[in-house]
Amino acid sequence: MQREDDASARIARWVASLRADAMPPSVRARARGCLIDTVGVALAGSATAAARHARALVDEAAPDGPCTALGASRRYDACGAAFANGTAAHAQDFDDNCYAGFVHGSAVIVPALLAVGERQGATGADAVSAYVAGAECEYAVGAATRSRLYERGWWTTGVLGPIGASMAAAWLLKLDEARTRAALGLAVASAGGMKACFGSDAKPLGAGHAARAGVAGALLAAHGASGPDRALEGDNGLAALFNEGILDDDRIGVLGRQWYLEQPGVDVKRIPVCLSSHAAADAVAELVAEHGVAAQDIEEIVCDVPPIVLANLKYEVPGSPREAQFSMPFAIAVTLLHGAVQLRHLCAEVLADPALLTLMARVRQYSGERWRDARLRERAPEGAAVRVRLRDGRTLERFRAVARGGASDALSDTELGGKFRDCADPVLGASRAAALLVNLQAMDGRTPLRTLLRGAAGALPA
Repeated sequence: MQREDDASARIARWVASLRADAMPPSVRARARGCLIDTVGVALAGSATAAARHARALVDEAAPDGPCTALGASRRYDACGAAFANGTAAHAQDFDDNCYAGFVHGSAVIVPALLAVGERQGATGADAVSAYVAGAECEYAVGAATRSRLYERGWWTTGVLGPIGASMAAAWLLKLDEARTRAALGLAVASAGGMKACFGSDAKPLGAGHAARAGVAGALLAAHGASGPDRALEGDNGLAALFNEGILDDDRIGVLGRQWYLEQPGVDVKRIPVCLSSHAAADAVAELVAEHGVAAQDIEEIVCDVPPIVLANLKYEVPGSPREAQFSMPFAIAVTLLHGAVQLRHLCAEVLADPALLTLMARVRQYSGERWRDARLRERAPEGAAVRVRLRDGRTLERFRAVARGGASDALSDTELGGKFRDCADPVLGASRAAALLVNLQAMDGRTPLRTLLRGAAGALPA
């Protein structure tokens, strides 16, 4: 039975009535930054095998359409473009993260809104507004799960991503409250994902599936299809089946009064590996820089991390670039040898480097008693206490609650621009990438989205 005060009703009502002028300028600025970052990492990801697999599937099944596949020459229908770009956006694990649900939000939301936005002839400002609508809804539901969803082994990007994608799409389609609720129900009914995907192509492909599911749900609702009214809170809904019945309705009730894009905010990755390794890698980099330590001076590095970091970073000796992205020893060893992990380090040649293998063997991680403190885990969800033991007998220690690029230690506009160029230049060429960045930086205006993205299609020859 439908109730007017349940979580699904609140979300649908908020999205259907949301106006651009109700969004604080600071929130729109954060949204624009997430859009730019996601387009950049999707361009880099477009050259990966996972993205090629996604496009190959779409080539077989999807008709031509008006929507850009970032870094590729063919244009697709909205669902096909969302799947291709969602896969590309997460293919390098270089996309952002939000701790309201432990979810990769932008990699799913941005491909969905780009596809529907181009289909609808939306402006850049419309795209920014749609991002806010989708992100706030997804992160509200993520916060309402109290992180239990992630701790239970579900991959939250696959489970929650269709929510953000469908609500961004619903806003662009200007669906009324009833159709928006149907879109939400259809998207949630198709959601799913397990952390068994980590280290395989299933992970980025899952982001693509989530983006497509959100777009499909919104478009089906626009055509009159019905979805479950209480997909979040019903007896067989998301909370009951995925999350032990837990759904903190207060976290959803604050929509429009508190903004998840500001608190807890979005964490933008500085390096292209799982965020669980970033704080430890940053701490090691700071220690060796401050004390003038060389890699050969190090006897051992011990990282005391939250249990969730141990669960995510399960590859002590990674056998592939994909596994390397979920390896604490890899992240720290590359940091010591090369200064920072870069996309070019995710290759078989680097993994076979004897110096890297030697250093990785000196890194270990465990989860100590300190992490039994729930307040510490909330303050430092993927933090690290690092101890570096040197051959001369000295021991250096550093605690880092969050990584560089985290919402409380954000990258500068210059750093964000540099990351975009590092991602886009090899795919588009330096001049086209620079022009695209200028377009995206001015996105929050009346220029058609299709015009803004004109330089983002058509990869250079390999």
